[in-house]
Amino acid sequence: MLGRLRHGRVGRFLRAHPKLVDGGLAATLGLLSWAALLNTLAVTAGARQLAVIALTVLGLLPLIWRRQLPAAVFAACVGAGVLQIVVGPTVESNLGVPVAFYTVAALCTRRVRLAAVVVMAASIVLASVAWHHEDQASILADLVVLGLITVTAGVLGRNAGTRRAYLATLTDRADRLERERDQQAQLAAAAERARIAREMHDVVAHNLSVMIALADGAQFALTSSAPQAEQAIAQVSRTGREALAEMRRLLGVLREDGAADLTAPQPRLTDLDALIDQVRRAGLPVSLTISGKSLDLPAGVQLTVFRLVQEALTNTLKHAGPEATATVELRYDRRGIAVDVRDTGRGGAGATASLGGQGLAGMRERSAVYGGTVQAGPGPDGGWRVSARINADGKVPG
Repeated sequence: MLGRLRHGRVGRFLRAHPKLVDGGLAATLGLLSWAALLNTLAVTAGARQLAVIALTVLGLLPLIWRRQLPAAVFAACVGAGVLQIVVGPTVESNLGVPVAFYTVAALCTRRVRLAAVVVMAASIVLASVAWHHEDQASILADLVVLGLITVTAGVLGRNAGTRRAYLATLTDRADRLERERDQQAQLAAAAERARIAREMHDVVAHNLSVMIALADGAQFALTSSAPQAEQAIAQVSRTGREALAEMRRLLGVLREDGAADLTAPQPRLTDLDALIDQVRRAGLPVSLTISGKSLDLPAGVQLTVFRLVQEALTNTLKHAGPEATATVELRYDRRGIAVDVRDTGRGGAGATASLGGQGLAGMRERSAVYGGTVQAGPGPDGGWRVSARINADGKVPG
């Protein structure tokens, strides 16, 4: 029930108005002190009565600001108590002092708390002696009672301060973890968008290049060989369907309902033969050479190598010219794999312009993820050459 009250509408209202709560506390302590105050006033008269009333109010009223000014409120309450002793008859139930000491223990620094302990010890001795003079038994009893009250208030206040600091630490840690989680989610989303953009470029650029080459061949064959033209047009249709299916798979990642079919395997090095056959059917003679002992490369590295070869052959289809040929060479060693794609075309301005586009930039990004490098430029014997090197473990070198 107390938990529901604390976190309910009433609890939120009270936490939003601390001075109202502390004002109610001061009023409650005033009511508890009323009987003792009446007894004191009964044995005083005139100005001394007004002084006792004023000092009683001074010992309780500052509690309204105890959270904002704990040390000052403690000093005011203790000062009022000392002045009551100086005036003469005292209000023995001066409850403002232990409450102020509790607040100092909960909210103030270690140095202020130690000073408050010293002041409380001196005040207890002074009050006990002033109340009972020569009665040593009564003095000892007051010392014990007031000491217990002071220790209890200090321990409770310190526990409350420790709990408050612990909750503040937990809240700060939760806030930092939430911010870090949001940042990680944003970074992951950005990386996924970049990956999808690279995949989309590779799929669309390669398949459209193949379709354009096939369409050009079909147009040429219409005037000389109808069966070859029919075969080329059929290949255009198959290539278009494959491109559409792969685009649907990639775009399915972006669906909000998460209904994408992600079970289709990503291309691997074993799919290079199919890729090269597709490029050959588009009219570009391509040879594949593999040397060295084959390694069991991670799936991500195999996909990267496949996309590198695909992009390089796509650029050859675009820019090498009608008489060009291409070679693809894979070289394995203990540390990884090297890829070399060369063509005999004219290269030149078209291929050079591709360096600033999405294609070769995507090659470099893909390779960098696995600690690899990519170089592209004119070959030593003419044509165009793309070379890459990727680590076998798929890790960036430390």
